[in-house]
Amino acid sequence: MKILLVEDDKKIGEELSFQLELLGYKTSRVENFEKVIDDFNKSDFSLVIMDLKLPYKNGFYWTSEIRKVSKVPIIFLTSASDDINLISAINYGADDFIAKPFSMQVLHSKIIAILRRSFDFNDVDDLKLKYENLVLDRDKMILEIDSKSIALSKNEFLIMEILLESPRKIVSREKIMDKLWATESFIDDNTLTVNINRIRKKIKALGLDNLIHTKKGVGYYIK
Repeated sequence: MKILLVEDDKKIGEELSFQLELLGYKTSRVENFEKVIDDFNKSDFSLVIMDLKLPYKNGFYWTSEIRKVSKVPIIFLTSASDDINLISAINYGADDFIAKPFSMQVLHSKIIAILRRSFDFNDVDDLKLKYENLVLDRDKMILEIDSKSIALSKNEFLIMEILLESPRKIVSREKIMDKLWATESFIDDNTLTVNINRIRKKIKALGLDNLIHTKKGVGYYIK
């Protein structure tokens, strides 16, 4: 899934891009705010996050321009959270609205909900992450293999997601903790170890005693 970020505040744009990529999305940031539609047409985006107050022309204008050529989902991101702006955003073609300052957990929930409504996930199966015959269901937060399944807590799910996105590759402890912090799960090094041990105990019920391996002093990997 690739997301176009239309945000003129460089610091916010860079941080938003960083956090979304930790969550597994690909992002592209608009640099020339006179030609937003040109950046949009350069790639096949699954979602647009659009700021309201932009140089040259505002987010309402660019939303209406995108709507002339695409039905891609658009989330408005703005500090102007009054009802008039909300109504205007919807009237111009936005699908949702989130006010600054915002929680990444709330934004991520909105992204998942919009993508689920907008695309046929039964066909593209984007809500399921697969490794061999193991399936991580992103919608239900469960891990499945053959006819067996286990439920995961939020932190357990996020850890399994980042490991399964790069199977057989070592994922550093720092990268895992960055992802958890991005969703406001404020954990430290010791808490990460506890969560990994809990996952290992849970997946034994699936017959996966040796799924998660440790690279001492570095991180973890799936094999």
